[in-house]
Amino acid sequence: MRTQAKWQIRIFFVLWLLFLWAFVKAPFTFLILNTFLGYIPIEISFHIKTTFPKHGLFFWALVILWLLFYPNAPYLLTDLFHLSLLNPYTYDGLLRASLHIWIYFTVELISVLFCVFLGFWSLNYVAETITERYFKRARWLEIILVLILTFLSSVGIYAGRFLRIHTIYLFISPDLIMHRLLGMWTEPMLEFVGLMTVIQLLAYWLSHLVYHQHVGVSQHDDGKSG
Repeated sequence: MRTQAKWQIRIFFVLWLLFLWAFVKAPFTFLILNTFLGYIPIEISFHIKTTFPKHGLFFWALVILWLLFYPNAPYLLTDLFHLSLLNPYTYDGLLRASLHIWIYFTVELISVLFCVFLGFWSLNYVAETITERYFKRARWLEIILVLILTFLSSVGIYAGRFLRIHTIYLFISPDLIMHRLLGMWTEPMLEFVGLMTVIQLLAYWLSHLVYHQHVGVSQHDDGKSG
């Protein structure tokens, strides 16, 4: 991603957070924290490159830090359930034509789309960077890496949504969190993780197709102009 695009994303993120802080009211104030947490892995991915950090230890430390925060991006998909708090249906089952409802629908959807789509971009980018740096960009290994990262992300989403475990808790009380994580492996948990993995992989595949189609067209146009 070009530097100019990164700064556009950063500026939008800061302005959007200020807007949420100033105008969003309870019970939707959760969007402020969740949008902030969802952006962190995106910003971290901006600093991961095939040549930076040069030292392998620092490179993997940055990748692990990205992985710890990455589930916060697709986690916002589950926030869509909070739209039910608006009581959007009338007694006869029709949607209400209320400006209040549709404003909050728009606000929540912007946060979700912003973090989720850029989150999938960061997943694609980090997987490509790892394979290009260490394995000469082996396509089969990149696919396996994406599958593993997506599964781990789904586990993280479950822990955040149902156990109310935030990423920061891993640094504050790791022993307690690890105990709860080890005890959460139940059939309903695996069902949820499986469904979230399918959703994420489908979205990743579509975004991957669009990204590489765009790159292919750009390279083709550059070849013509050359």
